[in-house]
Amino acid sequence: MMPFWIALQFLTILPVQLKAMPSPQQSAYSLLFYPVIGLLIGALLFVLAWGVSATHLALLLSSSLILTVWVVITGGLHLDGLADTADAWIGGYGDRERTLAIMKDPQCGPIGVLSLILSLLLKFSSLYVILELQQIYWLLIIPVLGRLSALFLFLTCDYVRKRGLGTSFVQDLPRKWLWLIFGICLLGCLNFGVLGLCVAVIFCSCLCYLRHLFVQRLGGITGDTVGASIEISECISLLSVAILLSAHSIG
Repeated sequence: MMPFWIALQFLTILPVQLKAMPSPQQSAYSLLFYPVIGLLIGALLFVLAWGVSATHLALLLSSSLILTVWVVITGGLHLDGLADTADAWIGGYGDRERTLAIMKDPQCGPIGVLSLILSLLLKFSSLYVILELQQIYWLLIIPVLGRLSALFLFLTCDYVRKRGLGTSFVQDLPRKWLWLIFGICLLGCLNFGVLGLCVAVIFCSCLCYLRHLFVQRLGGITGDTVGASIEISECISLLSVAILLSAHSIG
């Protein structure tokens, strides 16, 4: 169960204490549990959404509370990756080494701040729509999809930093199991009918485009770009749900 605890410790702020330093293989196998952690986060958001709906709390306040819990439970880890990647992408001027250097800078520039504002704004407005239309069960799947992006990128890209977070375990990835889990989770979207299929297609398209950008600029991925992909794909999936639900309700 060590890989599960590694994933839980890394992806959430829950006070998990590992009894020993994980081996590269254990760290690699922790990726198998990323969708599980996503489901746990989704379940927490679902229960919270159900609770605030039962109390008839104002939708603006309900959306704010859910988004706050969403950010806090992850420790803002992926938002940090998004900000660093956004800063580096604009400030790097297309140069690989400059882009990588900016990503290592702990300071957040104006583009990074703007990316955080836009991401949180889109998530907030999408949550508002989902709560308004009483379709909170979608909250179960969105965090799972976000964490699937990490699996896809590690499976299909090189890790470009020699001493980065993923350097030590990329060679030990259980690739067949990761692909199987990736496919099963995508098929899980079919439980949501045609809208679920549409969201899965949008998610995969977003993921492939992000991979193209990372490979084109960097030749692969870093920890920051993986974090950014989780945040972006999660945001795009949530936004697509809100748009599709709105269109369906109008039709």
